[in-house]
Amino acid sequence: MERRLLSGDEAVAAAAMDGGVHLGTGYPGTPSTEILEAFSALGGRAQWAPNEKVALEVGLGAAFAGARAVVTMKHVGLNVAADPLFTAAYTGVSGALVVVAADDPGMASSQNEQDSRRYAIAAGLPMLEPADSQEAYELALAALELSQRWQLPVLLRMTTRVCHSKSIVTRQSAVAPAPVPRFARDVASRVMIPAYARPAHRRLRKKLESLEAWGETAPLAIWREGSKALGVIANGVTARHVREAAPEASLLELKLVHPLPLEKIRAFAASVERCVVIEEGDPVIADAVRAAGIPVEGKAPSFRFGELDVPRVRRILARDLSPEPEAPKGKPPQLCEACPYHPVYSTLKKLGCIVAGDIGCYTLGVLPPYEGMDTCVAMGASLGVGLGLRHVLPEEDARKVVSIIGDSTFVHTGLNGLVEMVYNPPPTGHVLVVLDNGTTAMTGQQEHPGTGRTLDHEPTAKLSIEGLARALGVANVDVVDPIADPAGFERLLAGRLSRPQLSVIVARRPCILAAADIRKYEKAAAAAGCAACPEVENV
Repeated sequence: MERRLLSGDEAVAAAAMDGGVHLGTGYPGTPSTEILEAFSALGGRAQWAPNEKVALEVGLGAAFAGARAVVTMKHVGLNVAADPLFTAAYTGVSGALVVVAADDPGMASSQNEQDSRRYAIAAGLPMLEPADSQEAYELALAALELSQRWQLPVLLRMTTRVCHSKSIVTRQSAVAPAPVPRFARDVASRVMIPAYARPAHRRLRKKLESLEAWGETAPLAIWREGSKALGVIANGVTARHVREAAPEASLLELKLVHPLPLEKIRAFAASVERCVVIEEGDPVIADAVRAAGIPVEGKAPSFRFGELDVPRVRRILARDLSPEPEAPKGKPPQLCEACPYHPVYSTLKKLGCIVAGDIGCYTLGVLPPYEGMDTCVAMGASLGVGLGLRHVLPEEDARKVVSIIGDSTFVHTGLNGLVEMVYNPPPTGHVLVVLDNGTTAMTGQQEHPGTGRTLDHEPTAKLSIEGLARALGVANVDVVDPIADPAGFERLLAGRLSRPQLSVIVARRPCILAAADIRKYEKAAAAAGCAACPEVENV
């Protein structure tokens, strides 16, 4: 058997290969990004989608046809995919569908601290959670098998520490051949009009009851005998922390975190004098166990924030509520010195703009020296928030409002905001600046539909942002290079702010970190005589 040092993300990719996954799709988001890149490097068919909702829909379609599909995203991306996710629980699948949601406790690179286990409960879907890379590999394979067996999408919850830390992984030597995709018509199961959705909901609950009963004896809850004085129930990487912080304790490690094996938990709690639930994020397990009438102790509310580690687990077990030591302050993040966004933020500050910002590198413009962003809520929200400000502010202030968004984020969910901008224009008009640096820079320079290259950097059709804006009827559409002509960019922005019209300014300059690679890809495409990648100018 092959043994390799892999990160959790790489282990999931290896499982996708060994598990016969036909298609991997997703949207890049830390800490999940490397899964599809590693899957592609191993020879799997992987592709980036415009956003997580589309990725899930593509994966669902593949699973409807009997294929095995993996869809990856970070925790906030699960919000974007939630609409089809809930109905996919009703429709079920014919093949297998595993949705990997990577949570970011402590918000190393996220705008909120969200616990994806809530989605498993709300949607009524099984969820597995690994503690290290080996388990990431094994549970990804198990998720494929569970999805195939119960004909349900299965959620695989990863966390930052598991995604990016490395440990030895032993891969399976024998891989069962994946079934050949084949479409079988089943309208009552696949078309969720109310008449079909009502029985589908009942079928889902029956499946969950069956899963819960199976989970009581399945090898997805590991009972480690130890002290009778202390027992700990834990999940994910937290179980590793517990083994180091309290090696003498009895430990129940939960791999299936929804539905929970409550009778096994009841027996474990009854076997020890003191039973503590230690989990990263929300008290999901503690609340469910208590609701079942099982007396357990949860962590104090102060430990709900940030990642857990061995010292924090020791404090939880010791009921130590004294103030925690502050983490050493690191160097604050900032825009690269040669970033093409500098003249944009300099101009926004000079003109006194009210800036509705978005998610990406340009969010760093909120920090000194520019402090050039007034709102930042979610992917694609800069357009809607900027329009809202324009609708209600006095005219003098409304004319100062600018929405800024990156190229990848514009494709992700900014598109709908542009449609709203055209459909319900404020009396003062609006100005959208798309910061087009030719890549998804923040997550590690991934491709997107606006770059004209696929996940593995091969040429494909290219979405034109300016062509799309013109096709939608925006009155003023300009493409500028803010580095080559900063004074011209300032004149253009000031002029557009003074007009009661809709304006889109595409500030285009490659990311300084990606420029060399972009030139390399373009040269390779030109050398290959690529003629199959026209820009989508008229949408």
